[in-house]
Amino acid sequence: MPKVSSVIVPYAAYLRVYEPLAAFPDAERAHWTRYARRSDLPSYQDELRRSLADLLPTPPVAVRVHESADAFVTEVDGVVCVCPWRTRLRGWQALGELTGDFPEPVLDALIPPVVRRQSTQDYERWLERNPDARPWIRTATWQVPINWFVLVSDAEREYDGGGADAAPPVLRYRTPMVQARRRVARGLRALREAMDEGPLIDGLVDVGRWLEEFHPRSLVELDYGGLVHAVPSGDLADDHSAADVAEGIEALRHGDPATAGAAYGRLVERWRGVRDRRSAN
Repeated sequence: MPKVSSVIVPYAAYLRVYEPLAAFPDAERAHWTRYARRSDLPSYQDELRRSLADLLPTPPVAVRVHESADAFVTEVDGVVCVCPWRTRLRGWQALGELTGDFPEPVLDALIPPVVRRQSTQDYERWLERNPDARPWIRTATWQVPINWFVLVSDAEREYDGGGADAAPPVLRYRTPMVQARRRVARGLRALREAMDEGPLIDGLVDVGRWLEEFHPRSLVELDYGGLVHAVPSGDLADDHSAADVAEGIEALRHGDPATAGAAYGRLVERWRGVRDRRSAN
């Protein structure tokens, strides 16, 4: 079991893919096979803290020099599956997204331009050698993207209110890859029949293409992660966002925009407090 830490780093949610060992090349498979036998497997908080620690030096380490050799591990029907962290790759990708999240003066204060330029050049050179690289983990801060909920079902919802031994709450969904892909296809058909192209469709297309990169017997996990600390416990226990998204898509399939609108309204209202808290920070 992952270690439980008393120090929690908010506020990010995660979409992860766990692939069976058979999906990896021989050398990498041998590494993950040995790794999965460890008794001290790290948690998502361990991963995030290690990433944040790189930002403390002056100048900050925007992207680590060496790729992480760690992963999350789970077992699916007796088959060991791993989700490599790929912290370096995700760091490069996150750095590229920061430009749209912060005004340039703020970004310069966080990560100096010379550090960003060097990281960008390193990434471009690395991509020339690894053109097919993709992360096993996607991260969203202060939200769970609506298109992520399309991949899962309310019946797959796992909620633990935490409390014992200072354990934090946990809210996650786990679903087989074949189910996630099927839901993406159904969702896209319904959305395209009901509306013009837009951010929701674009996001679902993007996540669908990402899922196609993985082994068909993989496991897909939507984890609220540290975002559980941005939602009051009572609201978290009653959070059935995946059910609202499924109801909205089903209503669109049947030509019922009123019901779809009501489901979307519940989503907006549920996440309003989280967005307000983000603005306050």
